[in-house]
Amino acid sequence: MADSDDVPFNRNFPLKPGIVEQVRPGVRRLLCDNPSPFTFTGTVSYIVGQGKVAIIDPGPDSEAHAAALLDAVRGETVTHILVTHTHRDHSPNTARIKALTGATVYAEGPHRASRPRFESEKHSPESGADRDFMPDVALRHGEVVEGQGWKLEAVATPGHTANHLAFAWPERKINFVGDHVMGWSTSIVAPPDGSMIDYMASLERLTARSEDLYFSGHGPEIAEGPRYVRFLIHHRQAREASILHRLAKGEADIPTMVRAIYIGIDPRLLNAAGYSVLAHLEDLVGRGIVATDGDPVIGGTYRLAGS
Repeated sequence: MADSDDVPFNRNFPLKPGIVEQVRPGVRRLLCDNPSPFTFTGTVSYIVGQGKVAIIDPGPDSEAHAAALLDAVRGETVTHILVTHTHRDHSPNTARIKALTGATVYAEGPHRASRPRFESEKHSPESGADRDFMPDVALRHGEVVEGQGWKLEAVATPGHTANHLAFAWPERKINFVGDHVMGWSTSIVAPPDGSMIDYMASLERLTARSEDLYFSGHGPEIAEGPRYVRFLIHHRQAREASILHRLAKGEADIPTMVRAIYIGIDPRLLNAAGYSVLAHLEDLVGRGIVATDGDPVIGGTYRLAGS
């Protein structure tokens, strides 16, 4: 949802699908051919190490991308598969790669929502969740996975999904941040899959870490990662202020707030923008700043508390 000029976005990402690019010693990347308004030019898979390697985020259910990944490591052994989160553009190819390599799969766990679904909520098929995924090894925050010449630390970064992990390589000051932080756009936080409260806490967690080069699930790498994350924090705080500014004029539903806040947005992203506003409202209702009748849901009407 690249709707703001307050974040220094970078949309310069010339990498073409199927081309293996060595971006740092021990780090290669490969772009899947699945472009969309949500995935930018496509999902980026990473190969970590040399000889005996890990693949981070094998991508969507794509035979072509799996073949390109295995071609990139021809003559090498894939020992580990690491998955940042269970959206359908990141994890479904895991089963295919595992079947062909025998590698062990590491992730936080299967897909789950950030909170129980409210009775009044319909199931949203647009969440794009991979509900078939199950890791061989469930990782907790701070646990370390190591292979030949590399050592990655699991960093819990819930918010975009409840089970989102980043994989930090502290020795190299590199962090593979999945969809939690992206250089081309802000991340979508859509309840009940996502949680704005968790997302903001996860951003704060990254600012306290020493890794400064971020490799994302989509788009270019991010230099000075913690500095960029502070821009994202300010951006979300400004979004919250915009919502409160609109509600100060009177109660409103989410489509009304989206029209007031997201000027000139790509129409294909309107639904996602609505869920992003809902994520903020859920947080504001929880803090007692905003009120609604019943649960905070996408179809609700909202007002400032006490008004």
